[in-house]
Amino acid sequence: MHSIKRFLRLIIPALALLLGLTACTKLDVDVKSQLADNNFPRTPQEYIEASGPVYTQLRDQYAQSYWFMQELCTDEAIIVARAGNWYDGGKWRDLHYHSWTIDHIHVDGTWQWGFSEVSACNRVIQLLDAAPASAPKKTTLAEVRATRALANFLMMDLFGNIPLIKNFGDTVALATSQRTQVFNYIEGELKAVLPDLSQTTGAATYGRPTRWTAFALLAKMYINAEYYTGTPRYNDAIAMCDSIIQSHQFALDADYLRMFDIDNGPQIRDFIFAIPYDNIQAKNQYFARYSLHTALKDKYGIPFIPSDPMATLPAFYSLYNDPNDIRNGQWLVGKQYDNQGNPIIIHTTKAGLDQTYKGADADALVDYQLTFTPDLTLDPTIDPLKLDVGNDELGKAKGYRNNKFFPDKTSLDRNQSNDVPVFRYADILLTKAEAILRGGTPTLGDDALGLVNRVRARAQAQPLAAVNLQTILDERGRELAFEGWRRNDLIRFGKFEDKWGYKTDADPRHRIYPIPATQIQLNPGLRQNPGY
Repeated sequence: MHSIKRFLRLIIPALALLLGLTACTKLDVDVKSQLADNNFPRTPQEYIEASGPVYTQLRDQYAQSYWFMQELCTDEAIIVARAGNWYDGGKWRDLHYHSWTIDHIHVDGTWQWGFSEVSACNRVIQLLDAAPASAPKKTTLAEVRATRALANFLMMDLFGNIPLIKNFGDTVALATSQRTQVFNYIEGELKAVLPDLSQTTGAATYGRPTRWTAFALLAKMYINAEYYTGTPRYNDAIAMCDSIIQSHQFALDADYLRMFDIDNGPQIRDFIFAIPYDNIQAKNQYFARYSLHTALKDKYGIPFIPSDPMATLPAFYSLYNDPNDIRNGQWLVGKQYDNQGNPIIIHTTKAGLDQTYKGADADALVDYQLTFTPDLTLDPTIDPLKLDVGNDELGKAKGYRNNKFFPDKTSLDRNQSNDVPVFRYADILLTKAEAILRGGTPTLGDDALGLVNRVRARAQAQPLAAVNLQTILDERGRELAFEGWRRNDLIRFGKFEDKWGYKTDADPRHRIYPIPATQIQLNPGLRQNPGY
């Protein structure tokens, strides 16, 4: 399976050089005459290769800056300072406190990544438009337009009103469009390309959008439509979910945890659309770096010392309240053992273990079994704005860690080969259940309770006797943890202004991020979001 995955990730290729595509956001590059009659792509494989830079750019920051902005502002994930490390000028703290500004590094980096993706799509579209008509051309252009729609959706979700850059070479003075206009544009694009998108699943189309990807993205649009546009579209959300359900192309894989291992890929039937990563050819996914304690390096056989900053908050972990639920296995909690069942021991001193220890024997040596504790209490000797949990071994072990994207011992560095799902079948079932509860008309004999219990059955969790919107949100937390949807969910469920961890901000204007200062300086046509 590893060889199949590596092949799928090598579609960056030959024609990338021919097309000269880059990840830059410059829109006025002269691309005339880069293709001629003797070097247009002709075969399906050549068209796949021609579109490679679109997917290279998409994966670049999806599991990095974009993921941080969707997860670290929620109750699901937090990056704290440990022993003075990972304060980094407050960029992680600001995501937790909702105190980001127009100069925040991830706000700027994610904007640049998202609109570089739009630009890359536009450039491929312009270059391939001139190619002779053929079935591969039609399909490839549909895939690239669907990917552009996805990029615009991700940016709309984060920033609200955004510029609609529809053509490569559009001037940089484009103004922001209202979110409703952006919504309508994305919807129109997806509907336009639906007939030309492949219905094939598996290795042949893995990592590229299919018709089912478009339906999944439309389902996301419609379930959020009331928030995005003020107009509920719950029956439309149900219709999109039904299109996927009735295709019989997808299923709930029996082994939940295996879906996220380093050899996941086109064999996973729960994945509707995933971003392929490879520790050599398709880099920039290294969740283990953030989640693993330094003392776990040898247990997982990884070639680097993990950095240990990220954990979850106790209230979020409390959602995992069924001892039979196999999704509990994605978390590292309590006492830690190696692969042979031996305690993982850290050799330190009494003061090194607990900095509050003031006994005369503070330098006495002790052996401490690594034990993750739930609470992320702050070091009282450090400014609380530093969000520092302590300069001792107990502090370094504070917080339960997510290990869903299993560490990659085949890697030569921190990069991992776990593909990251964007749309999953389980999400579609939960989305349909939510749409029904919100007033949509049940279809196919489904009801909200049955749909939720189908997802729980795969996890070997006890079936529920009843469901409501809070039940749906909680189940989404358990099923989709660390997959980049928590912020989107909390906003839709009216929970984003709640208190969690050390965050008390309740300003609804912070549901969207500011347009970066650098971008407004470059483009005076952009209008800043309210509250910034």
